Amino acid sequence: MTIRVLIADDEERVRFGFQTILNSAPDIDVVGQAADGVAALALTRRLRPDVVIADIRMPRMDGLELTRILCAPGTPTVTRVVVVTTFDLDAYVHTALRHGACGFLLKHSGTALLIEAVRAAMLGDSLISPSVTVRLLRRLSGVRDAPDSKPPLTNRELDIVSLVADGLTNPEIGAELYITPGTVKTHLAHIQRKLGVRNRVGIAAWAWETGHRQARN
Repeated sequence: MTIRVLIADDEERVRFGFQTILNSAPDIDVVGQAADGVAALALTRRLRPDVVIADIRMPRMDGLELTRILCAPGTPTVTRVVVVTTFDLDAYVHTALRHGACGFLLKHSGTALLIEAVRAAMLGDSLISPSVTVRLLRRLSGVRDAPDSKPPLTNRELDIVSLVADGLTNPEIGAELYITPGTVKTHLAHIQRKLGVRNRVGIAAWAWETGHRQARN
């Protein structure tokens, strides 16, 4: 199946570079480009891409608002958004995750990571790169709230949340807990519903922010 992608960025050279990279993958087709958020929203509604690559800082409508609209609960068409930024840690990333972004990238992350991000988003997986995800989430959670006395999750779900926050994939979590990847996926669906988050990056963010994450040996 070909993954249809829309690129939204106010810099033409960035759009051209992303398009060149993505079109080099046999399973990805860039179907449109937009120079601002308003145009990106209109093109998304018309072209219905599977994945939108959205810059955070764009004129007329930024990537955060675009993500909020495209990923809002109850939207008739599922559109996965990967947010990109030029900054090592942009304070807006936290908002992007809360709005339902499937992941985030630094613009200089490289060819392989951009393609991986699109493929991961298409699979409904928000783990773009374990090292990048964990590092940014760690810095996002510089100030954490104390854990709730009664978190809304079971002990097994908290175990899975902790491993997600450490950047493990479903097969790796399954191996760690001696359960199948399919069982992990089922648990993640329940966790997302209980926490009110859209994806596993949101789960990881919750773990780091509330302290429900334990360092592994």
